[in-house]
Amino acid sequence: MMKLPRRLIVPAAVSALLLLASTGFDSPVAFARSVPPPDAWPPSWQDTPSADFSPVAFAAPSANHCHRLPTTREVAGGGRGQDERESDSAGGKRRPVHGPMAEGKLSADKKDMSHEASAPPAPAAVAPVPSHSPKPQPAPSARQPNLAATVTAGVVDDNADFGEYLAYRDRRAQGLEVRQRDVSERYPLDVVDAAGRPVHDAEVAIQRVGVAEPVAWARTDTAGRVWIHPKAFLAPEFANEQRLGIAVRKNGVQSRAMLVRGQKQAVQVQLDRAAAVARPRLDLVFMIDATGSMGDEIAKLKASMHAMSQQIAQLPGRPDICYGLVAYRDRGDAYLTRTHDFTDNLGAFQGVLAKVQADGGGDTPEALNEALHETVHGLAWRTDAVRLAVMVADAPPHLDYGGPQYDRDMQAALAKGVKLFAVGASGLDPAGEYVFRQMAQYTAGRFVFLTYRDGADPSSGPGGETVHDVRQYSVQTLDRLVVRLVGDELAKLPRG
Repeated sequence: MMKLPRRLIVPAAVSALLLLASTGFDSPVAFARSVPPPDAWPPSWQDTPSADFSPVAFAAPSANHCHRLPTTREVAGGGRGQDERESDSAGGKRRPVHGPMAEGKLSADKKDMSHEASAPPAPAAVAPVPSHSPKPQPAPSARQPNLAATVTAGVVDDNADFGEYLAYRDRRAQGLEVRQRDVSERYPLDVVDAAGRPVHDAEVAIQRVGVAEPVAWARTDTAGRVWIHPKAFLAPEFANEQRLGIAVRKNGVQSRAMLVRGQKQAVQVQLDRAAAVARPRLDLVFMIDATGSMGDEIAKLKASMHAMSQQIAQLPGRPDICYGLVAYRDRGDAYLTRTHDFTDNLGAFQGVLAKVQADGGGDTPEALNEALHETVHGLAWRTDAVRLAVMVADAPPHLDYGGPQYDRDMQAALAKGVKLFAVGASGLDPAGEYVFRQMAQYTAGRFVFLTYRDGADPSSGPGGETVHDVRQYSVQTLDRLVVRLVGDELAKLPRG
């Protein structure tokens, strides 16, 4: 092999180094950008699948009543106590809690399966618990349940202040383990009857031109409105389509409209006939994180449920109320989800709520995806009802279980006309806040958060401060706030 003179080797080496530097390959600047801070080593890694833009699977609400005792089913978490049995609140008899039921097979009342599709499979009940940073646990002295203590909460409506919500997303989305849906493009759809009154619970199908299968579904709220977010549900190959068809129907009456993307005015659809409401139906579900850090919140909910229910029952129109409950924990706990289907027996409902205990958890994320899936698909929602789900939790969902995902089920919630009111309990981290606000905004619900005298110290007592990234918000006691939010929804219904 021929040897190069030393005077040629040195310039060649220098040239090679300069070439590497000019490309940025392993340069000091490029390397610094790619390495996480020392306290984050080893970096977290999550195999989060890409967004699914296929139409969501759901069964249209079809139950006629909830005049029964609550029925219970459970998905085991694979941990201790997974063979627990539930006691019947009416007769004291002990019976097994059943496993998950297939979507569309939940109740004899469910007859309309026009939109039924296979639900995602439930995750394995005995899968190992992933390794995540532990959920922060408040000091024991600060976590002793004090039933006499006032719990205050703030609320924001991210649809009413949409510009600020988009600014919040821009500030906070970077680096969070969440599932993004682009809601920056938004259009209101208003459905009215011949007299100009809002039409509640009208079925809405959103279609591409010349294609029968809808790309998205929705149901109008009590104000006759749906917010449409094309970028959130249109697959990338259809992202540039400028027109979308809107088909609306209720009680056998149909109508159509066209959405031209970029238009400034609301899409308006008129249905010639729509029955006025004599007595409103209200399906109200409490979806509760029952892991160990939620003791105070669960205790207060139990203590205030009776008074809160009485106030809701006295709202204008004296609503016909069905109560449901979905408690959830995480893999490795006694149960993953424990679902109590709708009942109009308040005493029986309070009986099952009284049995909910805070335990388990461990890492920060919990089985919120699975609980939301149960809430949307696993309950016998009634026809022509105001459907509200109040979620009380202090942690984001696990995104690495491979089962249901919250971004799909918030779309299914909109398709079934279920509004999500996400209540952030003490300790909710930025990822949790982001997810909670996603679900609330997309379904036209509200983001609610507990407030304290010192926002960073839950033990400081009730007050008006919070650590969440919110600007203008009102504060009330949590029970009165829930009653107010329910009342606001019912007040929009046209009376017969």
